[in-house]
Amino acid sequence: MTKAFTTSLIGISGILVTPFDDRDRIAPARLRPVIDRAVAAGVHILVSNGNTGEFYSLTIDEALEMVAATADLVAGRAPLVGGAGRSVTEACALARASARAGCAAVMMHQPPDPFVSPRGVVDYARRVADAADGLPVVLYIRNDGIGAATFAALSEIPQVVGVKWATPNPMKLVDAMAASDPRLIWVGGLAEVWAPALCAVGARGFTSGLINVWPARSVAIHAALERQDYAEARRLIDGMRAFEDVRAEEMGGANVSGVKTALKLQGIDCGAARPPAAWPLTDGQTGRIADILKAAG
Repeated sequence: MTKAFTTSLIGISGILVTPFDDRDRIAPARLRPVIDRAVAAGVHILVSNGNTGEFYSLTIDEALEMVAATADLVAGRAPLVGGAGRSVTEACALARASARAGCAAVMMHQPPDPFVSPRGVVDYARRVADAADGLPVVLYIRNDGIGAATFAALSEIPQVVGVKWATPNPMKLVDAMAASDPRLIWVGGLAEVWAPALCAVGARGFTSGLINVWPARSVAIHAALERQDYAEARRLIDGMRAFEDVRAEEMGGANVSGVKTALKLQGIDCGAARPPAAWPLTDGQTGRIADILKAAG
């Protein structure tokens, strides 16, 4: 299973939204059409409790419920990855829950504590890996300042099979790859817009929140990169860049809001984005997303 999963990592890791109802309660059933569409389009991996899933706005009980409910909705049609993070105790609980739900792997969020030491990240990762009951672990790295020696130590944890690289520093990615066990799979963690640059230095897969709204476009971009047709990949990215531009506004606070607004415009109501996200979007932002969807057919 581990080998099959690591092969999938070079594809698209689609980060699912977390739906809420009109009383701000999680509403997993609203994900069904999003998941069905992503699976039909050929998205390689789905992720529950990722950042597009508003992981840090969820209570631990909500996150535990979401991974179990999402696994039921996916029903084995694609590998599902469960996000694990926050306090090390909560992260271990989520890793265990992901294993119980039948996930293919655990994605370890980088610890959010303001006083994170490089060796502390390694200790944190070891505890999450131990709790994952043998599942592969993918590391989500948003701070490349932890250093090459730390990446080398992280790569020595047997269950760690990949790294989701979410910083816009391709050359630091090169250094981290050189310091680490060559068996690791490196995934571009900054979605489609950064996928060509990170792919060029060795991160073949990429993450995507766009798959909630337009999975066929994500799959087409990935296919172009796999055949090293960078011109086609750039053309396809240019056709969705305006959507990512809206998501990047308000210090990135429009990220999930942009996805949920687009879904609602498509007739798939996944509710509001919780604070501190920017919700609702402005009329101008919503209009630009409507224009993107119309242009895309």
